Amino acid sequence: MSKPLDTGAVRALRTAADLGVELCLANPGTTELAFVEALDAVPEIRSVLGLFEGVCTGAADGYGRMAGKPALSLLHLGPGFANGIANLHNARRARSPIVNLIGDQASWHLQHDAPLTSDIGSLASPVSHWMRTSGSPRHLDRDLRDAIDAANGPPAGVSTLIVPADHQFRSANEGNAVGLSVPFDAPASRALDVDRVAERVRAGENIALLLGGNALHHDGVRAAGRIAQRFGAKCIAETFPARWERGTGLPVVDRLPYFPEQAQEALAKFDLVITAGARTPVAFFGYEGIESVLVEDERIACLAEPFEDAAAALIVLADALGARTGDTPDAPPPAAPDLSAALDPMTIGTVVAALLPENAIVMEEGATSSLPFYLLSNGAAPHTVMTLTGGAIGQGMPCATGAALACPDRKVVNLQADGSGMYTLQSLWTQAREGLDVTTLVCSNRAYRILQVEFGRTGNIEPGPKARRLTNLDEPELDWVALARGMGVPGVRIETTEAFFRELPRAIAEPGPQLLELMI
Repeated sequence: MSKPLDTGAVRALRTAADLGVELCLANPGTTELAFVEALDAVPEIRSVLGLFEGVCTGAADGYGRMAGKPALSLLHLGPGFANGIANLHNARRARSPIVNLIGDQASWHLQHDAPLTSDIGSLASPVSHWMRTSGSPRHLDRDLRDAIDAANGPPAGVSTLIVPADHQFRSANEGNAVGLSVPFDAPASRALDVDRVAERVRAGENIALLLGGNALHHDGVRAAGRIAQRFGAKCIAETFPARWERGTGLPVVDRLPYFPEQAQEALAKFDLVITAGARTPVAFFGYEGIESVLVEDERIACLAEPFEDAAAALIVLADALGARTGDTPDAPPPAAPDLSAALDPMTIGTVVAALLPENAIVMEEGATSSLPFYLLSNGAAPHTVMTLTGGAIGQGMPCATGAALACPDRKVVNLQADGSGMYTLQSLWTQAREGLDVTTLVCSNRAYRILQVEFGRTGNIEPGPKARRLTNLDEPELDWVALARGMGVPGVRIETTEAFFRELPRAIAEPGPQLLELMI
């Protein structure tokens, strides 16, 4: 029997291309083969293989953040999708546009509960803001159109379309059934109460602007800077922003500390905290004796919710306050590194800030090792920072991969912790295969250092031998240079600040992926 030329999969992907979709990140299986075959009929969509589903979903997140539109992630049934859920949790927190295409058992085979059969919807629903099971080949193009529209928003987010295998490979003219949807209820729109917020600003209170979402994009940061300059306010970014424009020429924005005591201390000096695209800050975990909510309600004024256009709201507020556009005082340029100093988080941050190329994208998942970078890079060359939005580690390498796919004309620097890097190091293979311009800086302290810090915060200064073995990565010691080379990425081990200062410009100048293992 000859295959139809106009299958449900082919027609759906043509529709996706017509809507501007240009990328499919795939780790497919048997139930997605019709989509795999259909990609050859739709040359407008680039196909990229990830060796682990978490690479695909994390790369889709990075791509969505930088491109401002969704890629497709093509995943195999429930177990394959489950492998990608952690980075979809991060993507949901980042409000990234993504469309998951998940193949399911053929509709007539589903009843037999074959070994790979599972309830995909129950897995997908916690990380999706729109979900549907396609009901027929005839409606598959409509279903994918709806998924793309939902991902683009507003508000943007993760869409999931589950497609039985037979609906992919059968003729697009077959069937009349309507797909089963789980509709997404968009947050209700509200009138921005700019006048109320402006009145409190004029009252002369000591003010912080807590920024998130697109308030940290160029227009939002500049508008916040106008208000800060006019009224002596402080600009603070939420702890883990999805996308943050920084560097010389932009107002200085501090970062809210991760640990709750430090965050409380940073915010305690302000009479008023105006949230623009950020939530009211809460502790990442519950700690005895520390309030979960870090700022009292009476000190919070919400200008824009995370799902709203916070940048536009800041511009309206700045105009209402008469905060005119003016020259932004530049932060001092990065300090010259002391090449004789030991290689540690401080010297790493100093070197990266000093040598960062203009218009670079920094994907930061360095955990404890990258904290000094933020303090040292306010006056660095203009750059974009992406962070670990949902706290599920293993996001750095895939997100950097997706950013490089979205912005091939920009250098991507992945500031990466060694422990979290091991979750998705398969990203290096995809970077090598696609020739992506990513320089990965692995901060190799051979430990889950953040857990060791948390032990100390509980008063357990000397964990026992079993606890130590669960937080150390030195038995055996990881060899990141060998791991990178095994995946086709050149790697160099760095043991001194002087060597790092010499090797980083070389790695950045080389086209394609590079890895430096920083022994700290």
